[in-house]
Amino acid sequence: MRHPFRNSGSGPARRMLGAVAVVGALTMTAHADVWSVVNLNPAGSTDSYGMGVYGGQQVGMALVGGVQNEYRASLWTGSAASWVNLNPAGSTYSYATGVYGGQQVGVAIMGDVYRASLWSGTAASWVDLSPAGATDSVARSVYGSRQVGRATVGGVRRASLWTGSAASWVDLNPAGATDSYAVGVYAGQQVGIALVGGVYRASLWSGTAASWVDLTPGGATESDALGVYGGQQVGYAYVGAGQRASLWTGTAASWVDLNPAGATYSWAFGVYAGQQVGYALVGDVYRASLWSGTAASWVDLHQFLPAGFTSSYANGIWDDGVTTYVVGYGYNGTAGRNEALMWVAPVPEPASGVVLAAGLLAFSLRRRSR
Repeated sequence: MRHPFRNSGSGPARRMLGAVAVVGALTMTAHADVWSVVNLNPAGSTDSYGMGVYGGQQVGMALVGGVQNEYRASLWTGSAASWVNLNPAGSTYSYATGVYGGQQVGVAIMGDVYRASLWSGTAASWVDLSPAGATDSVARSVYGSRQVGRATVGGVRRASLWTGSAASWVDLNPAGATDSYAVGVYAGQQVGIALVGGVYRASLWSGTAASWVDLTPGGATESDALGVYGGQQVGYAYVGAGQRASLWTGTAASWVDLNPAGATYSWAFGVYAGQQVGYALVGDVYRASLWSGTAASWVDLHQFLPAGFTSSYANGIWDDGVTTYVVGYGYNGTAGRNEALMWVAPVPEPASGVVLAAGLLAFSLRRRSR
């Protein structure tokens, strides 16, 4: 199973324990069966996907109007009724995969060419990020003034970094790589993949091609980094018989295997404030998944979906200090379509007044790190 946006441009495709998690001196109670689900599929849409979340906004794509494969880049603010069509004039197909600070990034097809795209809340705000000389391009993530993705230049797909315009393009393709792609960005770090020595390698950059770090753990035959936040990187590593959701903290040696017990394989797509999201194949069902740093911390988000959903995937996570938001999609077998979804739960509170002071300190430090 490949995620529908893994190689864009291509088209779309446990019960929660009341356990106690220890963070330093702070004891926190885990989310305990409090997840609710918001269906973001807009009225009239026959297929939709949620891809990113931040600051009260969610992004993805929706098939509206009944024309096959003419998906529209989509923006929501917490409900299906809030849907905004970001598809720019002249585009036959578009999608959005990243959001931050009122900006959204993704792709618009113009004249059969994939063009890395930046919006600020409306279709009319569209900015074409394709650099001079590129035959196509894709934007995948945004943070602050930076956007990342890839551009095909000189016949090579090159991991790319922008700061708001086509002219700002920076080529991140590392020396010796014959293919690369940046997928996530946070502060001064970018993550993605590079084909080096015939092997796809999870990659970390700090703004230049020369800063490239290979995150591929020992024993892996392939790896990919898909998200970054606060010094953590997530993705997958192909180890043994399958892909395993993975967590790093800046080096190959820091690799943590997140694949939960009983899962055939898994991927992690998003990370925020010590929590990671993605999916795991358990039995014959793809299940939207949440972790907090270890395989044993796995939470099956699929269990909270209404009856009729036969698969689900989580792509992004964010919290505002009060509520945690996880965005993704699931296949509604009853309706016969994929539907953009958002899982919602309260952020855990300190377990008791004994640890309140420590909790306030940890919360303050956490907010500063953002």
